[in-house]
Amino acid sequence: MTRTAEPRTVLVTGAAGFIGSHTCMELLKAGHTVIGVDNFDNSSPRALDALQRISGRSLDFVEGDVADPAVLDRAFAVGHVNAVVHFAGLKSVSDSVRDPMRYYRVNVGSSISLIDAMVRHNVWRLVFSSSCTVYGEPDVVPITESSPLRSQNPYGRTKLLIEDMLRDVSAADPSWRVALLRYFNPAGAHPSGELGEDPTGTPTNLMPFVMQTAVGRRDLLRVFGGDYPTRDGTCVRDYIHVVDLAEGHLAALDSLDVTGPGCNAYNLGTGTGTTVLEMLAAAQRAVGHPIPHEIVGRRAGDAVSVFADPSVAAQALAWKAARTLDDMCSDHWRWQSRHPWGFGRDAADKGFAHAARDERSADDKLTDRGGALRQG
Repeated sequence: MTRTAEPRTVLVTGAAGFIGSHTCMELLKAGHTVIGVDNFDNSSPRALDALQRISGRSLDFVEGDVADPAVLDRAFAVGHVNAVVHFAGLKSVSDSVRDPMRYYRVNVGSSISLIDAMVRHNVWRLVFSSSCTVYGEPDVVPITESSPLRSQNPYGRTKLLIEDMLRDVSAADPSWRVALLRYFNPAGAHPSGELGEDPTGTPTNLMPFVMQTAVGRRDLLRVFGGDYPTRDGTCVRDYIHVVDLAEGHLAALDSLDVTGPGCNAYNLGTGTGTTVLEMLAAAQRAVGHPIPHEIVGRRAGDAVSVFADPSVAAQALAWKAARTLDDMCSDHWRWQSRHPWGFGRDAADKGFAHAARDERSADDKLTDRGGALRQG
């Protein structure tokens, strides 16, 4: 598929998050106008500043909760929006098990609010950030888009509920053109080393925990389970570079003009399964020294092996992941080594006086984001 030359105005919810910020970067590089929305619940405004520095372009931004109709109306009023890419939501499987109603309120509630706002503003093109968790424990790998949908945790069920809503609204009104992107395990960072994953609190994904341990921010990586029926006893996952994933969102956005009305699902993965210990070995190659770790008991709810069949995306979107496991680890390490405390949010709490001073200095620079970061 040929990338469209016509620039769009794209509203991006969750624009400051890990995948959202990298997708904004690729949208800006491709010449699109971006209107971002984020409440910074699990992200930092510094991510938006970083992506604008790297891209050399500015984006419009509205701070607030996507569940609030007034916030969305302000965002849609910034410019003539042609399409929406929807990332906003909570994303921790373990947190969703502890507090499922919060996940249903936030993830499903904000999506309902967004759909309503799109109808109000006559915008019918949507790329939705779904997840491979909608498949649960697969019977067969690699997973195709026709594999059974049976998520085993509240987080995944919120994604599945939102997918069902979007299928229903698309069936009810042929104006809708929707792409559901079921992606696997994002990793890596922007190759500049200035934009990367900066989770609040203890990471729930493998790679940020590995790299925070490598940089000395955490004492030890615990690998859950060493007795699975895999080649080294650890779980198998499909790790995909976040820049490949961001490019997949642009390909999906372009596809909406080609596929026509309706709602279509696509797996975004590499098609290659990697064990936890294989990923750890790649990380140690990137870092240049051993990363302290131990193998502990299995964690409840972890699937043995989950990886994608990405052939539908290759055919329909003309998209394929191009970056390797070593690329993911070297890019992530470049980000982590340059920013041991991420964007500096929690340095003061840890007693790092110099980092706290840096954070205050950065806060002073952010008091007026109305220049490069135009407020909606």
